[in-house]
Amino acid sequence: MKRKYIKGISNAKYGYMFSLPFIITFLIFSLYPTIYTALLGFTDCQGAGNDEWHILEEPLANFKLVLTNGTFVRAIFNTVRIWIMNFIPQITLAMVLTAWFTTKRNAIKGQGFFKVVFYMPNIITAATIAILFQALFGYPTGPINDLLVSSGILESSYDFSVDKTASRWTVAFIQFWTWYGYTMIILVSGVLGINPDIYEAADIDGANGVQTFFQITLPNLKTILLYTLITSLIGGLNMFDIPYLYLGGGPDQATNTANVFIYKQAFTGRNFYNRAAAASMVMFVLICLCSLAVFYVMRDKEAAEFKKMKKLEQKAASKNRLGARNVW
Repeated sequence: MKRKYIKGISNAKYGYMFSLPFIITFLIFSLYPTIYTALLGFTDCQGAGNDEWHILEEPLANFKLVLTNGTFVRAIFNTVRIWIMNFIPQITLAMVLTAWFTTKRNAIKGQGFFKVVFYMPNIITAATIAILFQALFGYPTGPINDLLVSSGILESSYDFSVDKTASRWTVAFIQFWTWYGYTMIILVSGVLGINPDIYEAADIDGANGVQTFFQITLPNLKTILLYTLITSLIGGLNMFDIPYLYLGGGPDQATNTANVFIYKQAFTGRNFYNRAAAASMVMFVLICLCSLAVFYVMRDKEAAEFKKMKKLEQKAASKNRLGARNVW
């Protein structure tokens, strides 16, 4: 027993050694920048290399300025709108493809090829995608304009980059096209983790494909769907590269997301690092609140009720024990 105990202790250090690179990386490149950004939001820091910044007499001045800034408020609404516009079709198509790839009745040939094709947009860099769609929607000549004019849908070329609605839908489509393959892979992995005996029992009971999907697959995918929704929410509210690289936040700030606003405040000649930091922390708090709301809505209500009942039973048992002691 003594040997095993000593051996267990000596082996435990290797676990700490393997996790040490991640811990160091997290502390340097994630935790420290977050704390430093939060601190800058309370200061008068402006410009790179400015070491002579001070805490403001009114520490919340930058936060008040940001929250009353119409451009920032509009940027938040743009961010949420574009995320909703791309997430709904993204999760819908991902679930359809998941049902298609994981069906037990009809084995699909070449699944690996299709999965690679659907996932491929996710590995293309944002700059490449922005250049691609700028070329596709080029004005006055471009493949999309040529197709619409030749098919008679448009009489002449149309400049999509000056149309606010078209710009939002284009950015939303790019986000959808980029991420639906990733979402599909996550959902497929979740389905493959479901006990196959459940599907066999459903087949024996005569359940069809639709019933199996909605009665077995979806309930067992609740945790994976929660993960997908949370990560998509965080990624959507942090949307930056496509809106900025494709249209620079235009036209008329129609695709100006919160992160584009923050970038422009800090790095496009204004150098308002303090305001950018304050806006970043506002978005951080907003993301935390939205994530908590999603967790609350998608919580396992039966498990929560069971926990609540257990706590009440424990309290009642404690009161009974105290009562018995007092009587004694």
